[in-house]
Amino acid sequence: MSSCPHQVFHELVDPARALAEARRVLAPRGRIVLTGQDWDAVVVDSEDHLLTRTLIHARADLVVGPRTARRYRNLLLDTGFVDVTVTVHTTVLTDADRILVAIPMFTAAATRT
Repeated sequence: MSSCPHQVFHELVDPARALAEARRVLAPRGRIVLTGQDWDAVVVDSEDHLLTRTLIHARADLVVGPRTARRYRNLLLDTGFVDVTVTVHTTVLTDADRILVAIPMFTAAATRT
């Protein structure tokens, strides 16, 4: 049996507590997979770098844990999971006006002992 919380952990005040509970209820040798974006690492191709940086940080500040995804590995290890793997893929969005937005998406997987 597996558990797959999808893009939730950045909204939690205490993601370690939620992971500890997930580990508690997960069957032995069960897998958990986390996915989420790093709101503070979004990249936008813009001529106005100062405004862009301000907007990215303002958006990140609306999220409880804008950098939680980059902590997935340590959160999983600290809560007792093993065989932890982390991958990062970048989603790139463009439109007809040639706007480029790159969003790093983290995926972490681990096993309950």
